[in-house]
Amino acid sequence: MRGIAAMGIDGQSGATSGRRQALGLAAALTAGAVVPKTVLAQPADWPSRGLRIVVPFGPGSTPDVFARLVAERLSPALKQPVVVENRAGAGGNIGTDAVAKAAPDGYTVGVSITGPLVNNTVLYRSMPYDPFRDLAPVTLGAVQPNVLVVSSDLGVSTLPELMALLRRHPGRYNYASVGAGTVSHLSMELIKARTGTFIVHVPYNASPAAVMSMLQGDTQMASLAPFAVMPQVKAGKLKAIAVTTRERSGFVPEVPTCRESGLPEIEATAWIGVVMPARTPAAIVTRLNAEIVGILKDPAVVEKLRAVYMEPAPGTPQAFAGFMQEELRRWTPVIRRAGVSID
Repeated sequence: MRGIAAMGIDGQSGATSGRRQALGLAAALTAGAVVPKTVLAQPADWPSRGLRIVVPFGPGSTPDVFARLVAERLSPALKQPVVVENRAGAGGNIGTDAVAKAAPDGYTVGVSITGPLVNNTVLYRSMPYDPFRDLAPVTLGAVQPNVLVVSSDLGVSTLPELMALLRRHPGRYNYASVGAGTVSHLSMELIKARTGTFIVHVPYNASPAAVMSMLQGDTQMASLAPFAVMPQVKAGKLKAIAVTTRERSGFVPEVPTCRESGLPEIEATAWIGVVMPARTPAAIVTRLNAEIVGILKDPAVVEKLRAVYMEPAPGTPQAFAGFMQEELRRWTPVIRRAGVSID
């Protein structure tokens, strides 16, 4: 893919490269996007009770971290409790479906990523919801690179060395992901397709579980957000051998890109977005967008996000809707070329 946008950022002295990526993502949003229908009226007393933010991945995952940071600021802004609810499973489909099927009354919000918001519509033969019809985009939230890491005891330190090892032993090694359709999954499938290697995919419901699988020896490599893997890299338990973005990440400038390592086709940036059920009153979507955009532009919040390798990338609901369509056009041929499908 040519530089997708999909969950996690950059930051030279904070995030110069990340800001450049975020601006590039915003520029890619198509002006003529179709936004799911919403009801125009907003209840005069909204919000009159607490909101829930549904995260379709487990606690400690990057969308969970993002959601909790936003919830912390959103509650006083709306003068109501805002709780985060984790509904993991089925590559993010379970939690995202819960948002799609929730009452469109403004009290259910989703924080999700590429897979359940875009790619799963191509990967899965059957979906319980249509993200382009059943969800109302609110805003793109944050972007981040993925880091390709390997177990320290695997005996490789570069991407070419890893590819040579995999070619010598096809099928011997496993890679972890945070679910089908995520950048952690598809970036590894791209590597397999471009190098003619075979690695067994083992999906988990959140990045902490995926990292633990490597530490325990159940898997030997993964392409995950830096927030999930860099503590173990710094502890010497994992090795970071490449990033999946077009340019080096300012957050991990010492790690080369896949392009630099001989695989120019491997480009994948992770992203996190905010959605609500379709037919949520347009005025509520607009109000929530304004509140979250304001939160993500707050210097203190920006600093907290960059501390966990996320670059804020807020925008309008229309821009996010266009971006999702652009992602669909970008990833569909990649998924089909790789021959990846899920029953």
